[in-house]
Amino acid sequence: MDRIGGEAISSRMARRAPIRHLDPSLLLVTVLLSVFGTLMVSSTTGTQGFTGFYANVFMKHQLIYLIVAAAGLLGMILFDYRHLRGLAPIIYGVTVLTLIVVITPIGTLQLGARRWIDLGPFQIQPSEVAKLAVIVCAGAYLSLRKSEVLWRDIAVAIGMVVLPMTLIYAEPDLGTMMVFVALTGALLLVGGAKIRHFLVIGIIAAAGIFGVLQMGLLHQYQIDRLTAFLHPNPDVQSVGYNLTQSKIAIGSGGIRGKGLEQKNTQTALDFVPSQHTDFIFTAVGEQLGFVGAATLFALFAFLIWRALRIAALSRDLFGTLIATGIAALWAFQMFVNIGMTMGIMPITGIPLPFISYGGSSLVTNYLAVGLLLNVHMRRYLAP
Repeated sequence: MDRIGGEAISSRMARRAPIRHLDPSLLLVTVLLSVFGTLMVSSTTGTQGFTGFYANVFMKHQLIYLIVAAAGLLGMILFDYRHLRGLAPIIYGVTVLTLIVVITPIGTLQLGARRWIDLGPFQIQPSEVAKLAVIVCAGAYLSLRKSEVLWRDIAVAIGMVVLPMTLIYAEPDLGTMMVFVALTGALLLVGGAKIRHFLVIGIIAAAGIFGVLQMGLLHQYQIDRLTAFLHPNPDVQSVGYNLTQSKIAIGSGGIRGKGLEQKNTQTALDFVPSQHTDFIFTAVGEQLGFVGAATLFALFAFLIWRALRIAALSRDLFGTLIATGIAALWAFQMFVNIGMTMGIMPITGIPLPFISYGGSSLVTNYLAVGLLLNVHMRRYLAP
């Protein structure tokens, strides 16, 4: 007998103790990636001249971010993800509001961009959290369509993404805009959009890109950065400097790398700009070599596979859309971030998930893991 009082035993047990269905392998790979990232942050910032209390200050900050992120993951596990569908309008409104605030004088101006809100010793980057918020909100809307997507639904879903994208463009942050495009495509594909929908969207997007270029809405330095990888011999004194130093660092690592303690390296001598953030993979390639890079690829592959597996096991479309969106988020960011360091993708400000230094990115990724665990734990419950 598999039912008690008209309710399936598996559903009854899942409702009473969903923690029994936790995915330990997903938690394990998350911890391994976090350890990997903390190690690389330490190796890329440990030679920057800080002494005493401030020695390895970036690694100490990263450990604090990890504690906050772990607390967020725990909270996300305890909260039934299905309730997020009803909260989607509030989540969307708060997300848009924070993106508006960050481009006002309240936002912190750094290197010509307003992407952060200063909170004393730490800063938050609303565009990072907005990635997960868009997955939840657009997923909630598309799940109500039950795979019967019409042109009106396509327009509404895209409109939900275009508004935060426009605000992020004003920061400016082209890299995060690219992430939103990838997320939209993944959510529409799983949500029920047809091939004809994508063909029309592609034509409109191509026309939009052409119009942006013709109207001069992109600054020349942005165009130069986006197209530097297309030139076989970029100007190493300007836009090609980052790419050239990045290739040198990765190529010099060989099979086993030069080790974390070597002093005469691109990493130790601080030749690669933004190495602890956007270009952290160059340190992986140089210090740990092909073996370290392959290990990192394997961890990411397992992480993304678990996300897709959870999407397939979900009992409701909302859970499937959330898991698919998170898998697309990680896959796209990993491919673009690593690709730009090797010269096969445009140079954009996209962090490497769990590896790059930064609290907003780390907390967002841990919240994403919490959502995946949430969906997996409640897969036996009736939708």
